[in-house]
Amino acid sequence: MLRPGAGTPEKERGMKSIYLAGGCFWGVQKFFDQFDGVISTETGYANGPDKAPGYLEVCGGSGHAEAVRVDYDENKIPLSQLLSYFFLVIDPLAVNRQGNDVGVQYRTGIYYTDKDQLPAIEAVCQEETARVGRPLVVEVMPLKNFFTAEEYHQKYLDKNPTGYCHIPYQYFSIAEKDLGKLRENEDLRRRIGSLAYDVTQNAATEIPFTGQYDYFFEKGLYVDVVSGEPLFSSEDKFDSGCGWPAFAKPLTNTAVKESIDISHGMVRTEVRSAEANSHLGHAFNDGPAELGGVRYCINSAALRFIPYADLEKEGYGEYKAYFTDDKKAK
Repeated sequence: MLRPGAGTPEKERGMKSIYLAGGCFWGVQKFFDQFDGVISTETGYANGPDKAPGYLEVCGGSGHAEAVRVDYDENKIPLSQLLSYFFLVIDPLAVNRQGNDVGVQYRTGIYYTDKDQLPAIEAVCQEETARVGRPLVVEVMPLKNFFTAEEYHQKYLDKNPTGYCHIPYQYFSIAEKDLGKLRENEDLRRRIGSLAYDVTQNAATEIPFTGQYDYFFEKGLYVDVVSGEPLFSSEDKFDSGCGWPAFAKPLTNTAVKESIDISHGMVRTEVRSAEANSHLGHAFNDGPAELGGVRYCINSAALRFIPYADLEKEGYGEYKAYFTDDKKAK
């Protein structure tokens, strides 16, 4: 067990330590091991009762948080930068949960042993609060205790490369990437949700028959969930039975752009939004002949629906002209 203030080797070597709880500690350790300036990491159980627990006790609600001790050279990587990376891989608004993991051991926390670290911690937390627009639920407090986890938990994902992790694997190789762009991407993920992010940014496909707009035929406008640009009208929506929303055509000839997609051993026509370049789905030449013969097969997660009655309020009043009643009126 480590108690705050025990020993002085860290200060003698110019090294500092911070203890970070960010959900399952396997991924958190793997994530921080990639950065230049991180000297060493260790998984353990922090800020619970003052008695060493085993993993099963922690999972049973002992009150300890799964945490990682990060030893770093502040001359190479300042604490503010470490914490900026930390906020990339946690949901700072989730209580006792990260990813699919639920329980008090998965709470988020920043535990410090040196009061000199507090100004940097508070500054980064203030930035993140402004970014998400709500108070964070990340614990910020002195380290009470830290018990080293069992050996099989140390460097777990190095020993088990295909092991479970709530952190996307692409985040284990971001050390050379632009932090500003990564923050921008994570802000987008938080704003639209993980599924919508994976669909629009990574060309993922939602499970058929699960999307909210699959069998949905209210009158209104469908816009890009990322940018809000108008894409499709309910006037052109039909039930194809394929498990995804289907449209006979986009709202205008310039609303979407199409390209050849040869992924997954198939040749298909990919459909993306013209402005935001969001992946939407694919177009096929098997639609109803009376509607033009094309089926735009679109992921619900890539869309946001605006009811016809709300078009004016939402700032889309000009698009009323695309609907039948208004066409007749003109």
